[in-house]
Amino acid sequence: MIRISVMYAKGGKFDLDYYVKTHMALVHKLLDSYGLMKSEVDKGTGDSPYVAIGHLIFKEAEQMQKGLQAHDPKLAADLVNFSDIKPQFQVSEIIA
Repeated sequence: MIRISVMYAKGGKFDLDYYVKTHMALVHKLLDSYGLMKSEVDKGTGDSPYVAIGHLIFKEAEQMQKGLQAHDPKLAADLVNFSDIKPQFQVSEIIA
C-alpha cells in the first residue's frame, strides 16, 4: 500500500473545517475509483511544525499515479479555498 502525506507548515492561513469537510470529500470523489482506500487528517498541536497533515492511502502506486495525473489540477485549484500555505508532500510505501 502507498501513503501520501500532505503537510501544511504553521505560519499561514488554514481553514481546517473546510479541509476536513469539503476538500477531503472532493479528494474521495475524484480518487476513490483510482484505489484510494482511506484518508486521515491530523491537526497539529503544541510545538508541532505543522498545522495539519492529510494522509491518503492507496492500494497501489500505479493507480495512485493515474488518479493524480487525471485530477491533480482540480485538487490543487481547491487549495486557495482553505490555505495560503504551500504544502509539502511525502509518498511512502507502508511496510508495517
